[in-house]
Amino acid sequence: MQHFSHLEPATLEYLFHRPPVAVTAESDLTTRALALGATLYVPATRANLVETVRKRAAEGSRSVVLDLEDAVADGDLEAARGHVVAALDALAVDPPETAVFVRVRTAEDMHHVCDRLTTGFDVLHGFVLPKFRPESGEKFLEEVAARSAAAGRHLVVMPVMESREMVYRETRDDELAGARDVLGRHRDSVLAVRVGATDMSGAFGIRRDRDLTIYDVRVVADTIGAIVNHLGRSDGTGFVVTGPVWEYFADHERLFRPMLRATPFAEHDAVRFRQQLVSRDIDGLLREVALDRANGLHGKTVIHPSHVAAVHSLSVVTHEEYQDAQAIASSSAGGGVLASGYGNKMNELGPHRPWAEQTLRRAAVFGVTAEGVSFVDVMQALARRPASVTGTAR
Repeated sequence: MQHFSHLEPATLEYLFHRPPVAVTAESDLTTRALALGATLYVPATRANLVETVRKRAAEGSRSVVLDLEDAVADGDLEAARGHVVAALDALAVDPPETAVFVRVRTAEDMHHVCDRLTTGFDVLHGFVLPKFRPESGEKFLEEVAARSAAAGRHLVVMPVMESREMVYRETRDDELAGARDVLGRHRDSVLAVRVGATDMSGAFGIRRDRDLTIYDVRVVADTIGAIVNHLGRSDGTGFVVTGPVWEYFADHERLFRPMLRATPFAEHDAVRFRQQLVSRDIDGLLREVALDRANGLHGKTVIHPSHVAAVHSLSVVTHEEYQDAQAIASSSAGGGVLASGYGNKMNELGPHRPWAEQTLRRAAVFGVTAEGVSFVDVMQALARRPASVTGTAR
């Protein structure tokens, strides 16, 4: 799969100094995890499941989750399982340009799907495991490894950190240390770690308002910080940790000012475009994506197709970031500082090297903007595709 491959060649040439490269099943896990971008969740009960996946892939979604957990009522589970199997087999006839996963409730769901698939293994990349806990999670990972061997396909897992034991302060560190040990033993099967902020909020009877980001909800922000501390380290023991869902996509009466500064849009003759984003609550999403990356998270869970362009636009590496990352990563000096080629900051070769290496990985999968091109230009290019901001995955 390749990000932005649905855009016209002339548009790609205008936007990118270096366009994205293709990511395959043979790419290393970190590259594949960074390439997830906006992971679109689709209820497994959706009537036109195959058509939905194909349509979203054509619009630029590069990772999709068929959801058997929260999106499915208990009484509909059996039918939803069959629906997933049928959809995967149908998609395998002409595989879409997107990585397809299934979010299960238990290992029983995973076995049910795997036992009934015929050609569907050709498009199934793996499973999302909700409410991950060390003991049950290890058993699940062992069963996925056995299924991978039987199917002759390397299935991967994305555990979701959202259990109450990980949220409550008195049990959090023990739970996360246990998760770190388990995931470390199964490193080859773990694609990325996902964050379930909705379940975390529910532990305290909280639902954040659309005028706020998840980082304004302190008990959840503290937990995200702890997850990154245990599982997102850059010393070779960590994993790619993805951002939690942004749940809003409709206009509403605002209590606070929009979170989107007007200046970048005015500079790119896109004031009206900014107004459209604000009216759909995309300004809050953009703010949260920026805070995700500032806190060590990459990519995001999304439940609406209009969110995909926002996440991917901010995932592109800017020309300035790329120049800094290249200068730092290519230096043979063990320490010291270098002036940025943009003349506006100092790059410290020691502490900034992990950032530079990760930025270059992101540059490969999402591309590097041309000089003078911003995320506003990328978002506008994506919005000009008529279907890119319509419909809903729910």
